[in-house]
Amino acid sequence: MTSIIPEYDSELAGAFSPTILIDLAADRIVAATDDALTLFADPKLVGSRFARLVANGMADFVVFISEVQHRGGARTRQVILQTTSGEALHCEVSARALHRDERDFLLLNLLDLARMERRTADAEATHYYNSGIIEWQRAQNFFTDLERENQLILNAAGEGIYGVNADGKTTFVNRAAQEMLGWTSEDLLGRDIHTMIHHHHLNGDRYPSHECPIYQSFRFEQVNRIENEVFWRKDGKPIRVEYVSTPIYDGPQLVGAVVIFRDITERWENERKLREAMDEVAALRDQLEEENAYLQEAISIERAHHDIIGRSDAIRQIINQIELVGPTDTNVLIRGESGVGKSLLASAIHKDSTRKRRPMIHFKPGAISPEKIESELFGQVRGAFAGALKDRPGKLELAHGGTLFIDEIGDIPIELQGNLLDALQSLRVVRLGDDRIRNLDLRVIASTGRDVDREVRAGRLRQDLVLHLDVFPIYCPPLRERPEDIPILTAHLLRMACKRLGRTVPVVTEGAMRKLQDYQWPGNVRELANVVERGAIVSRSDKLLVEIQNDTVSAVRGTSTLMTEADVEQIRIANTIACLKKAGGKVSGPDGAAALLGIRPTTLYSRLNKLGLSQEDW
Repeated sequence: MTSIIPEYDSELAGAFSPTILIDLAADRIVAATDDALTLFADPKLVGSRFARLVANGMADFVVFISEVQHRGGARTRQVILQTTSGEALHCEVSARALHRDERDFLLLNLLDLARMERRTADAEATHYYNSGIIEWQRAQNFFTDLERENQLILNAAGEGIYGVNADGKTTFVNRAAQEMLGWTSEDLLGRDIHTMIHHHHLNGDRYPSHECPIYQSFRFEQVNRIENEVFWRKDGKPIRVEYVSTPIYDGPQLVGAVVIFRDITERWENERKLREAMDEVAALRDQLEEENAYLQEAISIERAHHDIIGRSDAIRQIINQIELVGPTDTNVLIRGESGVGKSLLASAIHKDSTRKRRPMIHFKPGAISPEKIESELFGQVRGAFAGALKDRPGKLELAHGGTLFIDEIGDIPIELQGNLLDALQSLRVVRLGDDRIRNLDLRVIASTGRDVDREVRAGRLRQDLVLHLDVFPIYCPPLRERPEDIPILTAHLLRMACKRLGRTVPVVTEGAMRKLQDYQWPGNVRELANVVERGAIVSRSDKLLVEIQNDTVSAVRGTSTLMTEADVEQIRIANTIACLKKAGGKVSGPDGAAALLGIRPTTLYSRLNKLGLSQEDW
């Protein structure tokens, strides 16, 4: 023992643990046993200050001193001491207060806890060793067998199984998990498995660990069942999985989670293919239903004739044009007055094309309310707007692989003509309320009975749409310009009408034919078919009775054929031009066109502007 105050050596005599004596007033170690010198690794411990040996808890040590002085003695493990080199010492400190020569001293007995634990462990080891080698081997075999049985159970499972601790580090991985993921146990054990197999969603978005259901299992003690997610293999390829993440406990303490997962990639792919096949079947069924509806509608329409009938030069030229353009996929714009047979020409072009095995879809925008034209043309999905109760393809989709005939292109609202042009140029369409793009393969035939240049000037028809459709123009002249076709047309129409009525075909006399050829036919072939059918009904003898009203207005009013707004507007345009021609182009004045029409000159000027009429028209 070492002391700077020899008379206090007796206080340290007989100490069985490291002991030091401290002068509290001077904070100086005045005596220490050899064990204390060894514990603090300082041969010059005596004479030094004690405060430097307190590593942590000086305030606790001051309170401890007060307790010792008050009670005469105390014990604590709250104060952390350290060697002179800074190494921490975990000790149990027992203290006793001394008072000598009017000075206060503190006698500390130190119990090295780390050393005590080592001694305990050594004692236990000695106990096991002394128990005999057979007992030790039995315990070793027990744990070896237990671990092997657990591994056999885990590796025999068909599902992938792995465990993570509370830090997210992998603790075990069974064989099925390694095979499905392509990672070995050496790759995964002790590492953050989320960053290796669960770091991104299928679309490439990052998957933060705080959003991961597996991490939530051991952070919030939840059992999570996920039916469709993605794990990433070692080769960078994703597999679709369903898994159950369950928290695991060591007694009352939550220590991690175990994950049992199954590769559902093949099942999901089969389900996806089945869904797509069912969707395709449903779409084809809907398309066939729509096509059937249109075909039934086409069959039910009473047509005057099914072939192009005529022997005039104009008809022969039209037939030549059809033979030229029919086999191609070129867009065609057919022009001609109402009733000249533009639909018949479109049908003939389609029958001469390579698309004749597919139906020609007839789209007549003038027969549809303006607010429904868009859905009829582009299609719709359920819920796209009020009244959209089911998915429905539009005319563009129905014409895929075939021909779309737009009967009077000018009846399409100007605000939709741009959308139509975009669909025809890109050959792609999107249904209303949908975001899926559908590719198109179609040929477009359009018709119009209007003055295209006038409609463009008036802002009712887009010039770029006309240019796209008018690749191969065909003009069908009115019936009054080809009277030589009237006899053969009359004979054909009369045979059809009598067959439909179940009557004998009457004779067309020269007088009746002269009457038919002298008439101007404002309704063209359609009007001729009506007159012939009416004559077949009223004829009581073997001769055809022809009843024609020569007055154009009376004929229009008396016809049973309904007219669209476009037809009425064309009559207004024709009448306005006729009045201007008669007035020599003069608008106002007693002999001007406004007076002939019975309206004010300002009203006529507004009408000319609205109709897109210019001096060139009269």
